[in-house]
Amino acid sequence: MTSWLFGLAIFLFHVLGVVSALLALLSSRTSQGAIAWILSLITLPYVAVPAYWIFGRPRFYGYVSARGERDTVLRRVLSRYREQLEPFVADARDPDVRAVEQLAQMPLTSGNRAELLVDGEATFDSLFDGIERARNYVLIQFFIVRNDALGIELKHRLQRVAERGVRVYFLYDEVGSHKLNEGYLRDLASSGVEVSAFRSSRGCRHRFQLNFRNHRKVLVVDGHEGWVGGFNVGVEYLGQGRHGPWRDTHLKLTGPSALGLQEAFWEDWHWATGEVITLSWTPRVTCEECHQVVIVPSGPADRQDTAGLLVQHAIHSARERFWVTSPYFVPDQGVQDALRLAAMRGVDVRIMIPERPDHLLVFLSAFSFLPDMLRAGVKVYRYQPGFLHQKVMLIDDAAASVGTVNLDNRSFRLNFEITAFLPDRLFAAKVRLMLEKDFADCRRISLDEITSRPLWRKLVSRAAYLLSPIQ
Repeated sequence: MTSWLFGLAIFLFHVLGVVSALLALLSSRTSQGAIAWILSLITLPYVAVPAYWIFGRPRFYGYVSARGERDTVLRRVLSRYREQLEPFVADARDPDVRAVEQLAQMPLTSGNRAELLVDGEATFDSLFDGIERARNYVLIQFFIVRNDALGIELKHRLQRVAERGVRVYFLYDEVGSHKLNEGYLRDLASSGVEVSAFRSSRGCRHRFQLNFRNHRKVLVVDGHEGWVGGFNVGVEYLGQGRHGPWRDTHLKLTGPSALGLQEAFWEDWHWATGEVITLSWTPRVTCEECHQVVIVPSGPADRQDTAGLLVQHAIHSARERFWVTSPYFVPDQGVQDALRLAAMRGVDVRIMIPERPDHLLVFLSAFSFLPDMLRAGVKVYRYQPGFLHQKVMLIDDAAASVGTVNLDNRSFRLNFEITAFLPDRLFAAKVRLMLEKDFADCRRISLDEITSRPLWRKLVSRAAYLLSPIQ
């Protein structure tokens, strides 16, 4: 009897391997990925089948985007909101900006004030002041929230505004915030805060969506003010952790663009809870120094790889300089090729990454492809004073972006991310000054430094790079 059941199990595994291989053939994003999955699913189904259903799913299914779906409740609300937004929609005459609008499925808006927030103290002062100003509602989501001094301060702030009648919606990623205990969440809920995990594997049909994350960091107050950028909630983001000083950048937006951040949160909340929350969609312009902004949400529910395409488009559109900062630098082949080609045509291509890693595999992966980039003229810098976590791009003196996207496969294809793209020379000038100060605190990597490594380190780096699609 036991041998019969064992034989049946082996047969079923091989059948599932063939079925999964067919699915991989139809849905894998790259030919290399399809070949790797097909071979492993057919030859070693006992290991590959579970791995495929956890790590190999190419899309996040079930998520309803108001920007991409038809005849949904979200879509109907969104259409009314977009009518109110029309007076503030800018005419994107530049084809490079129109392409960003197409990727985002959101319009370029005018009448916005954009304020760069450099490092933790300035950022959290601004976030906390915004929460205290709330009169109607607060929408807040982070990838990581810790139950430490900073997390407790955030909890108290949210509790206070909720107790005076402000609606507060608190969304967190259950993987990124896996150390957040039930007591913290219970304290928020008992004060009237609506709390939910993102719940990527919600429902029986989506139980294998375990490799997807909501990596967005967004705060919206009353639909008029919004914050987005690299910071999570934990004392290490104030420079008090094992990595020492923490270099990060956030962005405060006031004006119609805050509604773009609100829309992304609204869709995420709908996925997590099934609720369509009632919010204000009336734009407000209060700035003296106005900027044009496109909010670019991206994620595995998109029909295309929005984040990766945004980065490639920014590189291809650069004529004088393309500067980018990312704590995790393992770009796909398309981005690598775009960076090399930009350097070959004379663009000042600079990449800023940390000197000290916090993810060893990601750190090691970069060494496998950096020699080709350096030979092409790409300049790579390592930030010295502490850990670099900001996600910023500068394109010529014409545009810049601040957001949550890292230059790796996870951000391009597996994470829900969000970026504020500003085709604005005044804002780009501020970003350039900020990055020039950061580059002054970096050391430039030489080709000899990479190529002179011992063979065993080169082999380890190459193996780490092969694992990059699931890191």
